[in-house]
Amino acid sequence: MLTTASGIDGPRRSLAAAMEQRGDWPERSPWIREAVDALPRHRFAPDRVWRWDGHAYVPVDRRSEPAGWASEVYPGPDTATVTEVTDGLPSSSLSSQAVVVDMLDSLLLEPGNRVLELGTGSGWNAALLSRRAGPGRTVSVEASRGLAQAARRALTEAGLTAHVEVGDGNQGWAPAAPYDRVIATYAVERIPWAWVAQTRPGGRIVTPWGRLGHVALTVADDGRSATGWVQGLAQFMPDRGALRREPDFAQVRARGEPAEERPFLRDLTPLHDNAHLRFALRVALPRLRITLAYDADGLNAWIHDAEESWAMLSAIGGGRTIATQGGPRRLADELETAWDTWLDLASPDLYDFGMTVTDNGATQYIWVNDPTTEPRWLIP
Repeated sequence: MLTTASGIDGPRRSLAAAMEQRGDWPERSPWIREAVDALPRHRFAPDRVWRWDGHAYVPVDRRSEPAGWASEVYPGPDTATVTEVTDGLPSSSLSSQAVVVDMLDSLLLEPGNRVLELGTGSGWNAALLSRRAGPGRTVSVEASRGLAQAARRALTEAGLTAHVEVGDGNQGWAPAAPYDRVIATYAVERIPWAWVAQTRPGGRIVTPWGRLGHVALTVADDGRSATGWVQGLAQFMPDRGALRREPDFAQVRARGEPAEERPFLRDLTPLHDNAHLRFALRVALPRLRITLAYDADGLNAWIHDAEESWAMLSAIGGGRTIATQGGPRRLADELETAWDTWLDLASPDLYDFGMTVTDNGATQYIWVNDPTTEPRWLIP
């Protein structure tokens, strides 16, 4: 039996109310809430979504488990709905509603704008874009032919005219360029230059960066660079080319014996509680992967660089922590140095950071407070 409207209504209202309570609906962009109300998530969700059961992603089918399906499609504001799993890992999703709304607000989309979306997925975001920009003004690029076909059907059923093309989102879509707005729904480490080249001078590019936040860049009048500020903090799925299994901590740890053990004299609590610190560390140490967990003795951290270097910050009770590290890099030392740099800069918020892309994309860097002055961190 298909999910009834009443079965959807409860979770849908709960999600909208949670966003209202948190102030997630942007006042400067009232069109977004109107579009979300008119084009709800469930109209673009596939009949099978995926739930993490603590060990693996398991399917949740609309026909056999309608209430569970509705709960997955309408989770909390910050939770995405996994719509595709490849080799045990999520490869496509309906992004969390709060993130979708925040990124659309950052895009500053106006009626009549020509807009390019990278990563069609289910087609929901393309639908919201199309409703705002107008018929035929949205081009969306999707790497998966199957997802593209499903998105076209959903958009047609919603009465919307948007062009869904199959291709590599990192190449943009040159045949319909230039665009007034470009938005990506997957995270990149470096901004593809095609996105800048296909955006008109003064146009705006909004994209997740580094799987941790999103930025909004404005293309310079001469078209030779783009710069702008970080807009928000959230985790994003990477592009399909980066969907590979990185080695986990245990695998990197197995590649080398401990080379040093010492007391770690810094309180780890801000590493867990302060999103602005975590963002600054991501900027300074882009290749580091940090996992945190509490046990009876306190907060612990497992750090690696996905290659050969690793560090463990192990709570031993009484507010004490031991750092053990191995490999060619001393990651605990690097962490402390980057942390000190952030403190020396007066602990800037993530919104104090920005990005510049220039030299046909060859030079890309993150800056803080002012794009023309130091410090800046090159994006490798």
